[in-house]
Amino acid sequence: MAKINIDGIQNCEVSVKIPCKKTPLEQLEIMEAYTQAYKDNIGLDKARREINCLKTIYPVLFRTIEDTDLIAGRLDFLPIGFGCVTSVGGVGHYCVFHKLREFKNLLESEEEKARVDVLYDFWQDHDLKSLYCQDILNDTTTGRFIDCKYPFMATARLSGMMLDYRKLMDNGINGIIDLLKQQKQNEFIKASIEAMRLLKDVIERQKELVKEAMLKTNSTKRQAELSLMYESLHHIKENKPETFHQALQLFWIYALCAGVINYGRMDIVLGPYLKHDIDNHLINEDDAYRYLKSLWLMIENRRTTVNGRIIVGGEGRDNIEACDMFTRICLRVCKDTRYVEPQFTLRLCKDTPEDIKDMAYECIASGATYPTLYNDEVNIPAVEYAMRVDRETAKQYIPFGCGEFVIQGKSVGTPNTLLNLVKIMQLALNEGYDPMDHIYKAGDVKVKPLSKITTFEDFYDQYKKLLDYYFDLSVEAQLYSYKVMNQEVSFIFTSILMDDCIARGKALLDGGVEILGGTNETYGNINASDALYAIKTLVYDQKKYTLEQLNTAALHDYVGYQQIQKDILDLAKYGNDDHACDEMANDLYEYVAKGIRQRGIDNQMGYYLIVISNNQTNTDWGLETAASLDGRNKGVYMNPANNPQGGASKNGPTACLNSLAKFKAKYHGGSVQNIKFTPRMMREDKVKVKALFDTYFKKGGCQLMVTCVDQGVLEDAQIHPEKYPDLIVRVAGYSAVFVNLSKDIQDELLSRVLYD
Repeated sequence: MAKINIDGIQNCEVSVKIPCKKTPLEQLEIMEAYTQAYKDNIGLDKARREINCLKTIYPVLFRTIEDTDLIAGRLDFLPIGFGCVTSVGGVGHYCVFHKLREFKNLLESEEEKARVDVLYDFWQDHDLKSLYCQDILNDTTTGRFIDCKYPFMATARLSGMMLDYRKLMDNGINGIIDLLKQQKQNEFIKASIEAMRLLKDVIERQKELVKEAMLKTNSTKRQAELSLMYESLHHIKENKPETFHQALQLFWIYALCAGVINYGRMDIVLGPYLKHDIDNHLINEDDAYRYLKSLWLMIENRRTTVNGRIIVGGEGRDNIEACDMFTRICLRVCKDTRYVEPQFTLRLCKDTPEDIKDMAYECIASGATYPTLYNDEVNIPAVEYAMRVDRETAKQYIPFGCGEFVIQGKSVGTPNTLLNLVKIMQLALNEGYDPMDHIYKAGDVKVKPLSKITTFEDFYDQYKKLLDYYFDLSVEAQLYSYKVMNQEVSFIFTSILMDDCIARGKALLDGGVEILGGTNETYGNINASDALYAIKTLVYDQKKYTLEQLNTAALHDYVGYQQIQKDILDLAKYGNDDHACDEMANDLYEYVAKGIRQRGIDNQMGYYLIVISNNQTNTDWGLETAASLDGRNKGVYMNPANNPQGGASKNGPTACLNSLAKFKAKYHGGSVQNIKFTPRMMREDKVKVKALFDTYFKKGGCQLMVTCVDQGVLEDAQIHPEKYPDLIVRVAGYSAVFVNLSKDIQDELLSRVLYD
C-alpha cells in the first residue's frame, strides 16, 4: 500500500463531467483488462507495456456519434487508464482513487464491488503519481496538488503538450509510419509504429459508428453530413488529408488518442486547407463555420476546465491570408457559442488586421470572455530571453493552462511545482513556524526571531533565504517528476509529433524532446509585496510600529488590533500606479523569477520559469493561510495572479493596467492579467476601451483576459443561481460557469473591481 495517501481531488474541477455511456459492468471490465495488460507486461520495456495497455482502451473507449457532430470522435474516460494530464484522468498509467471509489457505488453486487477493491489495492502501488508522491511529499514543506496546508505543492503531470500537427498533415498516417521505419529500430520506434496502426483501428471504429448513426436517421441533410464524415475517415486512414474537413478530422482523432487537451496554433495547421477549399468552391464560409462550431462543442464536452487552448494570430505564420481567414470564422463561432472551452486565444502583433481586433472586442463584449489577448511585441523577445532560444523559435510560443508558455512541437514546460509566497513570508515572521497549524516548515534554514531583526533589509534577507530554500525544493521536485514519468511511460502518441523524438529514436522525456523546460506557479505575489511595503513603511520609514507589533496583530487576525489593520489598508497598494509600491512588487517578482530561472539553468534544463497564476488555487490556498501584513484576514483568498488584491485597485483601469505593465516579461513564462468591464463600457465606450488596451500593450503589457458583466449580475447570481445557468466569467487563465464555482471562489471574483 502507498506510504502517502493521494486519494482525493488532484485537480481544479468546476465543470460537470459528462457521464460515461458504457454500463458500470462494461467500465469495470475495461479497467480490469487495462490492469491485466499492465501486469502481463510489467517486466517489459516501458514503450511495449504502454502500447499493449493502450490497445485495451482504444478503440473501445470511443462513444457513439451525437446528432450534432459534424466530425467523429467522442471519448469516454474511466478512473483507470492512460493519460497526460489530471484534467481528464491522470498521468501515464493512472488511477484516480476517489473517482474509483465513487464508481464502486454504481455497481450492484458485492462480488462486483470486491473486484473494484482489488483494482484499488493494486494501483495504490502502481499509479504513476503515487510513485512520484512517495519520494517527494513530506509532512512539513511539500504537499500534493491540491493540499494547501503546505507552503509548496508538487505533482506529476504533462499538461500543455502542443503537438506538431503539421507533421501529421504533411505526411499522413502512412507517411509517419514510413518515417518511423526509416529509423534504427528499438522498442520505442516499434511501439510508435504500432501506435499509428492502432490509430487506423480507431478510425475504422469511427467508420462503424458513423454507419450506425446513418441507420438511425431518416433526414436527408443528416445523411449527407454523415456521408461526408465517413468519406473523410476513409480517406485519412490511408492518405494525407486533402480537404479542410479531412484535416480537421485527422487532427481531432489524433489529439484524442494522444490524450492532449491543448491544441496550439490551429490557424497554421488548418488555415491552408480552409482557404484551398473556399477558393476552389468545395465549401463556403458557412460550411466551415458549422464544422468549427461542432469542434467547439466537442472540446467543451471534454470538460477539462483549465485547458482546451486554440491559438490564432501573431508572428511566425507562413500563409497569413489563410490563417486570418480561419481566425475570422473562429471569432464568429466563439461569439455565438459562448462555451467555457475551448480557451480561444488571439496573439496580437503590429500586423493584426483592425477588423480582427474589432471582432475580438465584440466577442468579449458579448460576454464570451474569449479571446484571451497576448502581445507578441512583448512576448516574443521575452520568450527569446527566458527560454534561451532564437527569435524564429520564440515566434512559435504558445500559452496553455492558465497562461504558461511552451514552444509548439519543441518544448515541454509543465507546471509541476507551486509556491505560496505569503506562507513563506509567514515562516520568516514566526521563526519558521506556520501560524495556521504551528508546524515548523523552514527545513534547515536558521530563522532569526523578530527581536534580532533591526532593518528592513535584514527582514527581506531572511525572507529571501527561505525563498531560496523553497526554490531548491522546487527544481528538485520538477526534475524528479520528469524522471519518474520517464521511468514508467513513453507517451508514445505525444512523442511522435514532438521534435525530435523520431529522429533521435527516443521518447519524449528520455532525451527525445528538443527543449526540456519547466514551470513554477507562484501565488500571493502581490499580497507578499504589499506586505513588504507595509513593513518597510510603517516599521522602518515611519517607525509607527515595531515588526513584532505588526506580526502580533496578524497572529490575532487583527482582532483587537483594528487600528493597525486600518493603517496597513490605508497605505498605497499595488494596482494604483504608485511608483514605490509597484517597485516593491517588481523587486520581489524579479527575485523570485530570476531565482527559479537560474536554478533551472544550473540543473541543465532548457528553461525553468515562473507563471504568475491563480486558477482558483489563490482562493484554496488563501483558506489555509493566516492573516498577512498587507491587511488580508486569515482564510481570505489571496490576490489573483499579479493583479491587485480584491478592493485594492482604487484609481481606475488605466492605473491598474499601468501597474500590470511594469513587470518585465522576459523573466517569467506567462502571467494572468484579469480585468472586468461592464457591457455598457465595452459597447458605448468601445473606442476608449480599444485605446486603453492598445496603450497597455504598447507600455509592455503581455496579456489580458476580460470578463464583461453587468453591475450586480454576479451578486444576483449568487442568490438566484437558477436564473444564470450560462453566465461565464474569467476565473484565472480559464473561464467557468459562475454558478458552478464554490462560494469562496465566487466571493473572490466579486472582490475584483468592475470598471464602468
